[in-house]
Amino acid sequence: MADKRDYYEVLGVEKGASAEEIKKAYRKSAMKYHPDRNPGNKEAEEKFKELGEAYEVLSDDDKRARYDQFGFAGVDPNYGGGAGYGGGFGGGFGGFGDFGDLGDIFGSFFGGGGRGRSTQNAPRRGENVGARLDLTFEEAAFGCEKEVSAQRIENCSECNGSGSADGAVETCPQCRGSGQIRTVQNIMGMQMQSQTTCPSCSGRGKIVKNPCTTCRGKGKVRRTQRIKVKIPAGVDEGQSVRMRGEGCVGSNGGPNGDLLVEIGIRRHPIFQRRNMDVFCEVPITFTQAALGAQIEVPTLDGKQAFDIPEGTQTGRQFSIGGKGIPQVGNPKRRGNHYFTVVVETPTRLTREQKELLRQLDDTLDGKSSPKRKKFFDTLKDFFD
Repeated sequence: MADKRDYYEVLGVEKGASAEEIKKAYRKSAMKYHPDRNPGNKEAEEKFKELGEAYEVLSDDDKRARYDQFGFAGVDPNYGGGAGYGGGFGGGFGGFGDFGDLGDIFGSFFGGGGRGRSTQNAPRRGENVGARLDLTFEEAAFGCEKEVSAQRIENCSECNGSGSADGAVETCPQCRGSGQIRTVQNIMGMQMQSQTTCPSCSGRGKIVKNPCTTCRGKGKVRRTQRIKVKIPAGVDEGQSVRMRGEGCVGSNGGPNGDLLVEIGIRRHPIFQRRNMDVFCEVPITFTQAALGAQIEVPTLDGKQAFDIPEGTQTGRQFSIGGKGIPQVGNPKRRGNHYFTVVVETPTRLTREQKELLRQLDDTLDGKSSPKRKKFFDTLKDFFD
């Protein structure tokens, strides 16, 4: 016990190494010192056992945590007072306890998978498929129903997904329907089990002697379908709408994948959007700004009457509550509509109009143009 080397040192990794780094280090060293590659070499055999012991601890998060805190006593009941920390290896290291990841690694050395791997004919969920849909500003705001074109894998309609032209499908006699062949190897007196894909049925567990000509015996085909998509009110640019079960068909009774529709929104000539709020600019005349007026403001719900106070300056922003974008999933709750007034300076004036404006300007004083008066007062103080 006293001659044990630190497990991190055995694997040649730092104490803070990731699980992937630990696994790579073990694979590299285990291949080097494996008894099958070093027949009769006692030193290689001891190193291989030492590597396996270190890897079993450091590849297990719970054991690694106990080892980092208590050392060997935390993982080996025969070392010091370790019996109180969870029983160490569960039966001693001599049999590697539960092979876990070790079985997968050894299987990869000798052409097979670990005993924990699932068979290829187990139920599997179909893959998701994607599509893009460009909407108008109003369609995104209030929701709509659209059709999108999407490619997905479906069961062949000619053979109903069996892959057989005559419907005859036999259980593979070599793997008996499991899709995998189990092999047993003796390593250092221990039996190591591994699994490989059945060569007779390529892992399907079934044999088709008369393949369907449409799908070539695969039982599945790729088709383009038009799918109706219900767009909820309030979706925004870049968001996705999920249509469950509209993706690729599952295998061996597994569920279908989903269709993910990415949303794009075309630019609106008047409105802009920020989250649930809508923004726009509204031009008004010099007279409306000076005297105040009731104007019509464009909103998503149509024109809205709004009273502009007298003396309104260009760039001033006003808001109308509840006229913005509906909230996804709760369309009764909406953002606000904000509009900014832009005072338009008149152009192409007649001689009479220009004279009237000059007369008006002669009558204005500091009270009528407080910002202009303050600017020139500040300018005068600066130069004085």
